[in-house]
Amino acid sequence: MTKPTRVDPHALLRWQTLQRLAPAPWLHQEVARRMAERLSWIKREPQHIIDWWSHHGGGLEALQRQYPRAHIATMEPGQREPTAVSTSAAAPSWWSRMRGKTTSATTPANPPAQAELLWSNMGLHGVEDGPALMQRWLDALAVDGFLMFSCFGPDTLRELRALYATQGWGEAHSPFIDMHDLGDALVHAGFADPVMDMEVISLSWPSAQALLTELRGLGRNTAPLRFNGLRTPRWQARLDAELEQQLGPKPKLSFEIIYGHAFKPEPRVKVQSETTITLDTFRGMTRNTTRKNSP
Repeated sequence: MTKPTRVDPHALLRWQTLQRLAPAPWLHQEVARRMAERLSWIKREPQHIIDWWSHHGGGLEALQRQYPRAHIATMEPGQREPTAVSTSAAAPSWWSRMRGKTTSATTPANPPAQAELLWSNMGLHGVEDGPALMQRWLDALAVDGFLMFSCFGPDTLRELRALYATQGWGEAHSPFIDMHDLGDALVHAGFADPVMDMEVISLSWPSAQALLTELRGLGRNTAPLRFNGLRTPRWQARLDAELEQQLGPKPKLSFEIIYGHAFKPEPRVKVQSETTITLDTFRGMTRNTTRKNSP
C-alpha cells in the first residue's frame, strides 16, 4: 500500500516555481518582524547566519537590521548550498535608484555552512518531510548554534476548512502540524532545549475577492485530496457568495503562527559494549569539557 502523503510534491514544485517571481507576502514580513523581536532573548550575537528560503520568507531585512555586521547566506528551494549576501557600504547612485537597483549582490557561500543562527520564516508548513528538513538544519548549524523558525499551526484557516467541508469541496489545504509535534520532531532530529509558542492573527478583507487574492500570495492548495480538476467560473462565483455569506461582507480568517527555537548540542557518543571514536572527536570532546569546567 502506498504511504499517504501530506503534501502533493508536484503541486508544491509548481508553487515554489511561481513564488520565485512574486514578492514576499505582507503576512510573512509581519511574522518576520515579530520573530526578529524574539532574537533579543539570545544574548550571543551570531556572525554567520543562514536565512532558509529567504525570498518568500521576507525576513532578510529584519536580520540585517538586527545583525548588521553578520555574514548572511540565503537558501532557496532547490538549492544545495547557501548563497552569501553581501551589501556594499556605499550608497547607490541616483541612476541605480531610478532603475530600482541596490548595491546588494550574491556570491556562492563556502560549504559546509556552519551557521551560528539558522532562520526559517514561514516555510516549514509547506514541506512534506519535516523531519528530513530539520536534519538539514541541524547539519548546517555549528555546535551551540541556534535555530529560529515560524510556520502555520493547525488553527490556520479553520473558517475556510469549515466552509469547504460544508460544501463537500475536498481539502482546502494541506494539514498543518501542531506545535507539540514540532517540538518532539526537533528533539528527535537532535536539537536541544526546544521552546515553542504561538499566537493567532486575525485578518479581514473588504471583499471575498480581496481575501482570495491574499491567499494566493501565501500559497496554493497542495493537499493530495484536493479537488482533482479545474474549477469553473460558476464555482468561483459560488465560492465568493459562500465566503461573504458564511464569513460576512468583510470576511475574516484566522492564522495560527507557531514560533520555535532550539540549540544544536555537542555530539553525543552512543554507549555500547564496545564504542569506537576517532582521535579528533575525542580531542574535541576533551577541549569542550575542559572549557566548561574551567573557572
